[in-house]
Amino acid sequence: MSVTESNGTQLYYEVHGSGAAVLFVHGSGGHHAAWWQQVTALRDEYTVITMDLRGFGCSRWEGDHDSAAFPGDIIAVLDAVAAGGGPDRTVLVGQSIGAAAALRAALDRPDRASGVVLAHSLGGLKHPELATLVKADRAAAEKLPVLDRLLTPQFRAQRPDLAFLFRQMGTFNTATMADLRNLGSDGPTLEELSAAPFPVLLLAGEKDSVLSPSTVRRAGELLTQARVEIVPGAPHSMYWETPGLFNEALGRFLAEVTSAQATRA
Repeated sequence: MSVTESNGTQLYYEVHGSGAAVLFVHGSGGHHAAWWQQVTALRDEYTVITMDLRGFGCSRWEGDHDSAAFPGDIIAVLDAVAAGGGPDRTVLVGQSIGAAAALRAALDRPDRASGVVLAHSLGGLKHPELATLVKADRAAAEKLPVLDRLLTPQFRAQRPDLAFLFRQMGTFNTATMADLRNLGSDGPTLEELSAAPFPVLLLAGEKDSVLSPSTVRRAGELLTQARVEIVPGAPHSMYWETPGLFNEALGRFLAEVTSAQATRA
């Protein structure tokens, strides 16, 4: 359990395990503890970093509320981990709204990024066709109750305990959706992301009600160097509802990144 500072805000983060590093950036209803099923699965092989963006979990948000500060929060944590003797470079995993912040942080500081996973998000990628597809997906999702967008009805019926815990996670946060209005406003163009010196994985679920698999596949066609993995049967909150599938897909990407790093070394 550690704290670092970013532009006057105290940021909470945790480091578990050892080895090549992976940092998880939560979505709008989460915080560092949302990744409990990933930490325990990966900490024996990797350095697993979890954090609270400002306004979430244990990171308080004072002053002006602007999600444009999120990438700087991530960089502050990466710098603190490296300064404390941890790995210099990390695979950044961003879930939903966390993906845009993770991608921008990696592009701003590529010396800290060994890879990026955009989970259930295009990371604010700027492209007219993709913007139209994402907008249509969002309009369809907004016709559903919020929880139906995130977890399948079958899971909620079978695991009411985990569905209840999922809902309770958001009660620890002070940031609101209005505070996230500028999230992804400085998203990259295809050209900027194509020139990035790190690999990118577009990870999505077949049953995602927020971002459709067809939209993710189209992004992969345009971003030819990115890997695309659509996980059968997985919903928007794959990391929570089907953690085994999420961890397996992520594990394959981490193994590839780690192997490539070892080859270059």
